[in-house]
Amino acid sequence: MRKGENIYLRKDGRWEGRYPKGRKSNGKLRYGYVYGRSYTEVRQLLYPLRIHYHSLQKIQGSSAETFEEWSVEWLAEVQSEVKPSTLSSYYYKLSKYVLPIIRNIPLNELSLETGKTLLHELQKQLAKSTVQVIFRILNKCLNQAKKIGKLNVNPFTELKIPKAKQTRIRALSMTEQRKVMNIATKEKKGYGIPTLLAMYSGMRIGEIAALKWEDIDFDENLIYVRHTYQRIPVVNARRRTQLIMADSKTEASLRIIPMSKTLKKVLLTHRKKAKGMFVFSTNGQPCEPRLLTYHFHRIRKKAELVQIHFHQLRHTFATRCLEANKDISSVSALLGHASTQMTLDTYVDAMMEQRCEVINQLDALIS
Repeated sequence: MRKGENIYLRKDGRWEGRYPKGRKSNGKLRYGYVYGRSYTEVRQLLYPLRIHYHSLQKIQGSSAETFEEWSVEWLAEVQSEVKPSTLSSYYYKLSKYVLPIIRNIPLNELSLETGKTLLHELQKQLAKSTVQVIFRILNKCLNQAKKIGKLNVNPFTELKIPKAKQTRIRALSMTEQRKVMNIATKEKKGYGIPTLLAMYSGMRIGEIAALKWEDIDFDENLIYVRHTYQRIPVVNARRRTQLIMADSKTEASLRIIPMSKTLKKVLLTHRKKAKGMFVFSTNGQPCEPRLLTYHFHRIRKKAELVQIHFHQLRHTFATRCLEANKDISSVSALLGHASTQMTLDTYVDAMMEQRCEVINQLDALIS
């Protein structure tokens, strides 16, 4: 061995050389190794590798911990900053789709080509919208590595992710809506009330499952939407999923919805038979969203409707509101959207009549 060269004669007679690839998460050097039959052979193999990794650390960054190691660190960091459902989504998508492909690649060896390979593999199995979500998570993860100095650049920044076409959710027609409501009203044990509540309030299924009697002000005819109840994948546990009660997902989701006379009458009748603090409960606990979904699909089948899901009731509520009033700000607030633009983008079809009226008025004015 010559001093400073990191070349050694092994007991098996071979020569071994090592070169620094970067730093581990604990700050210690991570080495790569080469082997040869002679000192000269190993030295010749080491030279380009040392140049390459020296240059790599200067350009990409010093961290040679694997992407999997860093993703575990990052999830632990953001755990206190995001909702449990968000953390669960991050964990599930990274562990199921990303780690099988790039788990062992060191951070400073991630490249645009790595991103292209990952994108190609994900596109084989997932919808464009899901791929977009995964790369948003990846960029958050790698941008944090850059922020704290593990990376000099996020190698996926320049990667072009194909945009997903926005799918339009169809609202029920008035005939379909009346049919569903008539059947829901006749359902025994109040099983149809969640369906009616969605149609009269636009509440999400998780919000309906979490609704407590104390959230309903029958004197002022108001419903306070404060919580959501949902089943999410479990992070680092044997069970696959768990049910959690959480605050509504955004500040806009915390909202107050005026209660119609029809809905008030239905809820007052239901309260006389209900037990416990939750409007819809099973053994004192809130009804699981998928149980509410099960009851909805029984109603849907009786109404002879196909390919209709629970969330379309919320869409139907919004569409009817826009048809009746066309006040986009009020509808946006009722739905708990973060902005009126989100409402406009989602319910563009329902607003088309209003846009046509604007053009007709403009035409009349100019003429």
